Formats: sequence, structure tokens, C-alpha cells
Amino acid sequence: MSETPTQAEIAALLAVAQDHAFGQPPGAQLRATVLAQELAAAVGLDESARETTWWTSTLRFLGCTGHAFETATLFGDEIEVRAWSLRADASNPVELLRKMVSLAGAGSTGIARVQAVVGLLATGRAAARSNFQAACEVADAFAARLGLDDDLRSALAANFERWNGKGLPRGLKATAIPVPMRIAQIAQEFEVLARSGSVAASLDVMASRRAKAYDPEITDVVLSRGRRWWDVVHDLDPWDAALEHAPVTPPLQGEALRNALVLLADFADLKSPSMAGHSRAVAALVVEACGPGAEAGALVHDIGRVAVPNSIWDKPGPLTRDERDRVEMHSLVTEQLLRRLPLPPDTLEAACGAHERLDRSGYHRRAGGPHLGEVARVIAAADVYQAMISDRPHRPASSSAEAAAELRAMADAGSLDGEAVERVLEAAGHPRRSRVALPAGLTAREVEVLRLLTLGLTTRQAAARLFISTKTADRHVQNTYRKLGVSTRGAAALFAIEHGLVVEAV
Repeated sequence: MSETPTQAEIAALLAVAQDHAFGQPPGAQLRATVLAQELAAAVGLDESARETTWWTSTLRFLGCTGHAFETATLFGDEIEVRAWSLRADASNPVELLRKMVSLAGAGSTGIARVQAVVGLLATGRAAARSNFQAACEVADAFAARLGLDDDLRSALAANFERWNGKGLPRGLKATAIPVPMRIAQIAQEFEVLARSGSVAASLDVMASRRAKAYDPEITDVVLSRGRRWWDVVHDLDPWDAALEHAPVTPPLQGEALRNALVLLADFADLKSPSMAGHSRAVAALVVEACGPGAEAGALVHDIGRVAVPNSIWDKPGPLTRDERDRVEMHSLVTEQLLRRLPLPPDTLEAACGAHERLDRSGYHRRAGGPHLGEVARVIAAADVYQAMISDRPHRPASSSAEAAAELRAMADAGSLDGEAVERVLEAAGHPRRSRVALPAGLTAREVEVLRLLTLGLTTRQAAARLFISTKTADRHVQNTYRKLGVSTRGAAALFAIEHGLVVEAV
């Protein structure tokens, strides 16, 4: 089995990420992709058109992070709004406007709420057109970077258009909308409605939108065969089933693989203006500190960010406990997404450890030192440093000197790895601290004794190894135990493992 993903697997991963962005269970969009393939075959599309339909269905909302900020600014939790939009009749402007007004100024009250509603009524259609145009332009740019053809890009550009011409941003109607997009729209909305209700009710909705939102001939095929298709697809694993239908693409290698990972980084970072370029900048520091082999994990360490609404990422004040929990969830989503790809285990481990800490104060697994490899430690330090020197909605950027001091303080406290911090700071242009501070206030000699005890030597044997008296070695042991707050060799050894003290620094 290859340890590099194919172009189709990258697209499938993006489909699952889009599920998170729309508040859908993972696999929903890929299930819609399978339905779209059934529909494409039933209406007689040739192989080339069916392939375009596969890409269209899989990447339908590829531009979703490109307008998440604007959507959240208008309506609050953009993931909740998008979840609603998948069930709404996009061919009915009155229904859409009514819902938009109910959501305008979410979270505000009084005059602020009134102003938000008035502003929406004054600029609503223009704002929606601009919003959807942004989504289409971002999707087109990403599709071009994936090397996808003009037919697919034309289909994605019509994502928000509708059969009756009342869609956005261009008001395309009927056959001006490419067939792959007409199929993708009805397949995805059928999947959402059938999964969240009943198949019979979903088909009734399809019928009510015939010749309005949907191509009438394609709708008729869904009405006649949809129930049978659903009986088959709802029990399938969406990931496996969608990839069985996927166009054959070889494993990505070299620069093509790097470009795909950079795309994933940009897809994640585009979600919030304050995060723009963050993953690329972290990766640049990590490459300088660890070498090119560490770049992959650094690029994709925040892909799960798409699962958290911008109303949290862009909140100007402190987060509540519940909001912090949702932020921490993005690391779990990162792991769940990346383990779908055939990536080297070291890459997966490094990416998923980016928010962990040596003292178990990080997230999402609360992993400690023994579970964090060299690259994960460096990515964690680089991530913190880059965040500190960047403006965030709740605080201005720190100076590079302030960030360096804070990183070293975190290392001294045992949160970040001291050697990783120095390597990242050196990569960022700071002079290296001549001696890396040791955790818990240990002296260099106490660390030497602790290291030998951890390796199983007795106090007497450690004294002989270090050419000191047994009494002196015992004093170092007792001082070490006192500083660590432990009374046994086993507990002290665990501390040494967690803080990377077992292997001598070079």
C-alpha cells in the first residue's frame, strides 16, 4: 500500500472537511457523490461526463472557507446557517430572505439587532451575490491548483445557480447550468433530506422543487429510482463507495504531493483572516528547524479548523469554557481527517501532536512527553511562536522578542520542549540561548543523575559513572525528588521520560 494519497483521495478528504463546515456527519457529501454517480449513469452521461460529475459532487463546496468569515459576520454561527441552507429551497428568494432576516445580527439585541436587520434588507441580495461569488472564485482557484479541467471548473462556478434562474451570483438558468452541477445539487439535497427525515418526504420535496430548483428531467429520474438507490447507499461506507466510483489517479509524489498538502493548509487557514498563511509560516519554521521531511505534518496540522465556527475563531473577547471545548475539538477532527489518507505514521503523529504539551496541558489527547516525537515538539513550538507574533481578534500581535521570551518561559515551566523552542527561535532569527533551561529548576548535574536512575542504575552505580561520591549522588537524588514532588525512582523516571531527559542533548 502506498504511503502517499492520490488526487482522488485528497478530494475525498476535502469532501469530509466540507461536511464539517456544513454541520453534516462525516461522509454525507461522499454519499451524495455515490448517488450522483447513479444518477449520472441513469441519465446516460458518458464516462468523461460521469468523471466530471464525480469531481463536482465531491468538491461542490470547495470554496467554503473563502467566505466563512463574511457569513459569520452577518449571521453568527456560519456552520449552523450552512446546515440550514442544505435543506432550504434555494430557488425561492422569499423563503431565503425570511430566514436571513431571522438570523441577521445573531447574538445581538436591541438597536444593534435592528440595525443588522435593516442593513440586511438594504444590501441583502448584493451581499449574498458577493458571498457566493467569493465561494466560486476560491473553489476555482483551488480546483486549478489540483490540476482539474475546465469542465469541472465551469460546473463549480454554477454551484449556487438554479434551474429557474433565481440562483446566484450570475442568475444562470436551465441548460446554461452544466449537467454535472445540476446532478450534484439534487443528489446532495436528496441525501440531506432523506438522511434527516424519511425517503418519502424527501422525494415529495424533490417533486415540489421540480422545474424550480432542479432540472425537471433529472428530477423525474430521482423520483422514479431514488428510493431504490437510497436502500443501497445508506448502508455503504461513503468513503470506500465514493472512491470506488472515483476516476483513477496515481499516488501523488514529490512536488505534486507537496502542492496538495499546501492546498490543504490554505483551505484551513482561509477560514479566518487572522489565520491567513499561518500553516505555511509554521511549516517554514519547522523545515528550518528540522529539515524538509518535517514539512508535511506542519502544513496539515490545523486542517480540522474547518469544524469550528468563525463566531468562535473570530470572537474579540475571551472564550467561554464551552467555546474552548469546541476549539480543542479541531485537533481531534484533524486526526480523524488525516488518518483517512495513506500518510507515513510519522507525519500523522507529528501533525496530530501540534497542540499537545509535555506536561499534558495541551489537547486533544492530553498526551505527555513520552508520546511526543521530535517533529511534534518542534511543530508545537513553531505553532505557538507564529500565533504570538500574529494579530488575533482578542489581542494584538506580540513582538518577536516578547514571543521568544514567552516561548522560553513555557519551556522553563515544562510545557514546551526546551530544545525544540531553541531550534524554532533560531529558525526565526533569534540568537540561541547558550544553555537550554531545565525543567522544574533542576541543575545539569541533577539531570545527569536522574537520567542514569531512569536507565536503571543504582545511586552507587550513578556515582561511579559520574566520578562523584555516593553521598554526593544521593544528595542530588534527594534534591531532584524534592523539586519534582516525588519520592520514588519510578515517578522520577516518568518525569524524565515526559520531558525528554533520557537522551543526552547533543
